[in-house]
Amino acid sequence: MLRGMRKASSNWLGKAIMATVMGILIVSFGIWGIADIFRGFGQSTLAKVGHTEISTDLFRQIYTERLQQVGRQFGRPLTMDQARAFGFDRQVLQQVIAEAALDEEARRLGLNQSNDETMRLIFSDPNFKGVNGAFDPARFQTVIRQMGYGEQRFIAEQRRVSLRRQIAGTIAAGLEPPRVLLEALARYQNEQRTIEYIKLDAAQAGTIETPSPETLASYFDDHKALFRAPEYRKISFVAITPEDIGKWSEVSDEDAGKAFEQRRDKLGTPERRQVWQIVFPTAEEAMTARHRIESGASFDDLAKERNLDPSDVDLGIIAKSAIADPGIADAAFSLQSGEVSQPEKGRFGYALVKVGKIEPGVTPAYENYAAQIKRDIANERARTKVAELRDKMEDERGGGASVIEAAQKLGLTAVTVDAVDRSGRQPNGQPVTNIPRGLDVVSQAFNSDIGVDNDPIQFNGGYVWYDVLGITPSRERNLDEVKEQVEAKWRDDQITSRLRAKANDLVQKLEQGGKLADEAAQLGLTVQNASGLKREGSVPGLPATVISAAFRTAKEGVGQAADAAANAWIVFRVTDVTVPPVDLASDDMKKLKENLHRGLTDEQIAEYITKLESEIGTNINQTAFAQVTGANN
Repeated sequence: MLRGMRKASSNWLGKAIMATVMGILIVSFGIWGIADIFRGFGQSTLAKVGHTEISTDLFRQIYTERLQQVGRQFGRPLTMDQARAFGFDRQVLQQVIAEAALDEEARRLGLNQSNDETMRLIFSDPNFKGVNGAFDPARFQTVIRQMGYGEQRFIAEQRRVSLRRQIAGTIAAGLEPPRVLLEALARYQNEQRTIEYIKLDAAQAGTIETPSPETLASYFDDHKALFRAPEYRKISFVAITPEDIGKWSEVSDEDAGKAFEQRRDKLGTPERRQVWQIVFPTAEEAMTARHRIESGASFDDLAKERNLDPSDVDLGIIAKSAIADPGIADAAFSLQSGEVSQPEKGRFGYALVKVGKIEPGVTPAYENYAAQIKRDIANERARTKVAELRDKMEDERGGGASVIEAAQKLGLTAVTVDAVDRSGRQPNGQPVTNIPRGLDVVSQAFNSDIGVDNDPIQFNGGYVWYDVLGITPSRERNLDEVKEQVEAKWRDDQITSRLRAKANDLVQKLEQGGKLADEAAQLGLTVQNASGLKREGSVPGLPATVISAAFRTAKEGVGQAADAAANAWIVFRVTDVTVPPVDLASDDMKKLKENLHRGLTDEQIAEYITKLESEIGTNINQTAFAQVTGANN
């Protein structure tokens, strides 16, 4: 996974994507450096930015949450060692410091946001809406509690986030990617290559004789680390999530029907109409214009006489609820297609309204939405139950009960995994099947120990408690235990070595003027072709190593690459290189422009905040930082 993450972040586009995956709220701050080191703070302070102190406990909470988020999105936990190797620990630290610097700048500039505006943003957040589509206070409390916030702290944090975004938006306003850069990136990404190739597999390696006992023993001695038994841990855990507790079949049709009626307008498609309007200052002028239409004048003629732009007249194809003026809305939706209304009193004068195309609305049927509504209601109820069970579980754990004992007392089902290694596999090499996907309990268990009272893991809107029940240390296996695996690995290495040598010989012959078809015929192989290859693309049956090698090879050049998954080797010739013309109006170019704009915006804001940090002063407690991120373990 770590190799994949590194590869994904190897270019500017990958960095932007990885920054999004890692939950960076404003910009990707990974490019910033922090030169100052800690001096003059207490152990409870991890960093100081201007007058703002960042406590060690606060950073520990933020870092743990971000680590779990990444693990859930990759479907596999990210250990602290992996996080440090990738630089994730520094990215989170730099993000927290950057946010503190923006907060300091907001105070210096005297920026503020009213309580009404902050609450409006919170009320409109879809995360806090209930089954009826409206803001749900109970859900709001549950969600922010799961995030570790109290109400006042959350509101204050939302105000700070909004102010940071205002500053960031101002700094990045007016940025536009240069056309030359867009075209260069497009040509680079869209360049295509065609290759002809042959695949050398085990059949071309010849007969591999059975190794002698001495050869096998010598190979085993040289590669013992490959066959070492990993450390295994016995763990137990219990999960309490809305999904596990909520049973949609237990919700009555009566309750679901009530929720359906509340959501009917949002579930259906409203009638929409093409609407035009001309606004007059007085009723008399409007009526005069209405008489002229009756006498044969057109609506467009009246608009032109009043020097109105089409945008002033044409409201588009619109639903009734989208028309801000109730009087105009009522008039527009009482007419037949092609009719013009009598003068209607509106907010800005007297209007004549004309209706064109009418698109009928679609009325939702309860039967089509019943199952989903029941699931929503059940999950909503389950969130309350989760909070109750969480408190009871914490009480039991606080009283000294193990996870299994507490689960039994509360009527919950605990899961026990007898042996699992760090990769989530059993001693037989198969993945553990009774751990939910995305739950990083294995990683957490390997960072804990027997008898440790662990903090619960937040998972799928709920919580998971776990215990480490036993540890089987890593050990060296003897040859008799892994003889079959050793022989298979020795055989694979022999095949790989022979194929590499054969591929080298083929490349030399082709570079000296040989034909791939002739060489393939002598080996009894068929020449295959692959066209339309792109740098970031993939082709079934063709490994990424070959595509990468093809883009390092000139036209008519020859190359080779391993197909590790098939224990094979591929020899190829690049037969064509094409660069399609750049179409700036295409959807792909629009996406490219958006991504490039995002990258330029991040860079601009990063430079701004770097300057802020140098002006207001930034100091880091490296000892506390190492303790939180596990660097001193």
